[in-house]
Amino acid sequence: MQQFASFEANAQQPSVYKVTRMSFNEGSFSDMAPVLYKDGILFCSNRRFSALTDRTTFDGHRLYNIYLAEKKDSSGWTKPVELNSERNSLFNNGPMCIAPDRKTVYFTSEVETGAITKNKKFKNHNGIFIAELSDTDLNSLRPFKYNSTQYEVGQPSISSDGKFLFFASDMPGGLGKSDIYYCEFINGEWAAPVNLGPKVNSPGVENYPYMHPSGKLYFSSDRQGGIGKLDVYITSLYNGKWEDPMILPEPINSKSDDFAFVASDNLMTGYFTSNRSFSDDIFRFESTIIRMASCDTLVENSYCYRFIEENAVKFDTLPFRYEWKFGDGAKANGSVVEHCYNGPGKYIVQLDVVNLITKVVMYNEKADTILATEEVQPYISGIDKIKAGQQIKLNANNTNLPGWKIAQYYWNFGDETIRIGKEVDKTYSKPGKYNVQLIVTGERDPEGKVREACVSKNIIVLQQP
Repeated sequence: MQQFASFEANAQQPSVYKVTRMSFNEGSFSDMAPVLYKDGILFCSNRRFSALTDRTTFDGHRLYNIYLAEKKDSSGWTKPVELNSERNSLFNNGPMCIAPDRKTVYFTSEVETGAITKNKKFKNHNGIFIAELSDTDLNSLRPFKYNSTQYEVGQPSISSDGKFLFFASDMPGGLGKSDIYYCEFINGEWAAPVNLGPKVNSPGVENYPYMHPSGKLYFSSDRQGGIGKLDVYITSLYNGKWEDPMILPEPINSKSDDFAFVASDNLMTGYFTSNRSFSDDIFRFESTIIRMASCDTLVENSYCYRFIEENAVKFDTLPFRYEWKFGDGAKANGSVVEHCYNGPGKYIVQLDVVNLITKVVMYNEKADTILATEEVQPYISGIDKIKAGQQIKLNANNTNLPGWKIAQYYWNFGDETIRIGKEVDKTYSKPGKYNVQLIVTGERDPEGKVREACVSKNIIVLQQP
């Protein structure tokens, strides 16, 4: 399990996300907790059972159930279809997750099913149930071994290898109103729940955990310092310890409740729930981060040359001294010499040969013109090895793109953060090797074409001592 790195807030910088409300959200009803499934998503909703009928609990609240919506083209979706189970008519179903076998389902529902549940004063508690998904049917339902009639257990998320089940609970011994826990699958059964500890959990509410295949753990929290009420945070396990959670930027988070975040394997698209439109609705996000599939590796400019007097190399016993003048005021002696110029330019190199016996000097025995040029490329200036938490400054001041009118310098720092500008600051919170891309875009030419060039370099981030 591994981290996303911090999102750097800057009013002048673009958002790394674009969000849109899903078309299948239904009016004033609640649609929430999406799960990626095949070519669509599974989600929870308390929408009407039919055009005329509400399905409600004994105390009059509409029941939630699980629905499947599938893509029918690049933008449209099929009408959501309800999953069937023996619990549909009397109990809430969802949120949920799907095991790596794509058949086993873990979902939230009420624990107590007896006659006592018909008493309006009875407080039922949520637990996790396991079922087998066949088409749109949930079969072979069975309870999770750590359900309780005394506290809540729910909102499951299973790791991509099936070894860890994360969930939210207010069981005794927690750190806040609701904490994130996990169970490990050992010897064919789920081991006892483990609290993720004070790095992840706060005195407030932590819920809706989602373990991404990359090892990043997303969850929602109402802790202090957020953007709204419930906000989506991210953390990961590093060297056996959970890192400080970091809040996702707007527009994922808002002044309202934002929760139940899920993402594709490459983190470029995904879904989350928000009540920013007054009812709980599902939103789709797209990452606006540009990362070029083909990007040239930065070539360091070199103005160093090697000069050889070939005859002297062949006949190294001849009594001559070879005196080189490099055209920039520097000189050197020898049959083979090296010289580095301070920068690009046109330099006249001259070789004088001195006969050590007769003392005769043959001036300008050889002469040549050296045209030292810069590489034609965007250029990343800045140190390439830092410590975690240390701020570095990067700039594109030495970019050499003759004939370009540059419109934008775009930086992708390799940790899902971006900046725009010729000179930028960056801080990496976690050690590792990050591939930084600088994408330079030219102004649109008279024919409407836009030129673009990309260069990349690695930055090594070391652990703080």
